[in-house]
Amino acid sequence: MSSVTVNERLQQITSAESRLLEGKVAIITGAASGIGRATAQLFAVHGAKVLAVDLPDHGLVDAHADYDDVIGLEHDITGADAPERIVDTAIATWGRLDILFNNAGVSGRANTVDMPDSHWDKVMSVNVTAQFRLAKAAIPHLRESGAGRIINTASVMAQGTDYGLAAYCASKAGVAGLTRTIALEEGRYGITANYIEPGAIVTGMTTAMHQDENVAAIWAKKSPLKRLGQPIDIAKGALFLASDLGGFVTGHGLRVDGGLMLRV
Repeated sequence: MSSVTVNERLQQITSAESRLLEGKVAIITGAASGIGRATAQLFAVHGAKVLAVDLPDHGLVDAHADYDDVIGLEHDITGADAPERIVDTAIATWGRLDILFNNAGVSGRANTVDMPDSHWDKVMSVNVTAQFRLAKAAIPHLRESGAGRIINTASVMAQGTDYGLAAYCASKAGVAGLTRTIALEEGRYGITANYIEPGAIVTGMTTAMHQDENVAAIWAKKSPLKRLGQPIDIAKGALFLASDLGGFVTGHGLRVDGGLMLRV
C-alpha cells in the first residue's frame, strides 16, 4: 500500500491547483482567438510555456501580448513543413514537449450533391490530416515527457449531423477515431490522448450565427444551463485533460456542451 494517504494526496492536489501545468510545455493550434486563445492563456496561468500557432495576419502576437509565457508562431498547419517547424520550434525554445492541443479547425456548409471537392479537401486537411501529422511529429517528444498529453478538438457533431455538414461531421468523427487509436497505441509510453466535443460555443467560427439574437436564443434554450458556451468553458476541459488530474483518462471524448445533446 502506498505510504501517501488519500487525504495527503488531496492536499497535494489542492496546493497545486493554481499551477496545474507547472514546468510543462504545450503546443496549441488555432490559438489567435476563441478556444485556442483562451486555452493558451489558461495554460500559461497554470505554469505552462505555450507555443501558440495560427495563420499569419490573424492577430496572433497581439492576442497574447500580456502573457510572457505564450510565444506566437504564425504558420499554416496544413503546410508540408508544418509539423516539423512547429514541434522543432517548441523543442528549440524550451527543450521539451508535454502537451499537444490540436484545436485549429474549419467548417462551412454545402449539401453533398453540390459540394466541390475543394471544400471537402480543405475541411479534411485542416480538421483531420493536420492533427494526424502534428501528432505524428510530436509523439517521439511526448514519449520522453513520461506524461505526454494529446488533446484534439472534435465536436458534438462527431455524434450528430445537420444539413450541409457532410464534410464537417465526417472530419470530426475522424478526429474521434484517430484519437482513440493514438490512445491505444501510445498508452504504454505514458501518453494520454483524448478529444473534446464542444457544443454551441461563441467563437470566431460561429460569430455570424450567434450575432443574430434570435438564433443565439434558440441555441441557448437548447442547453439545460440556458446559455451559450464560451471559449473558457472548453479551455477548462482541456486543462483537466492536460493536467495530472486527467492522468487516468484516455481514449475519451469529453463532451463540453452545457447538456446540449441530452435532447436529441
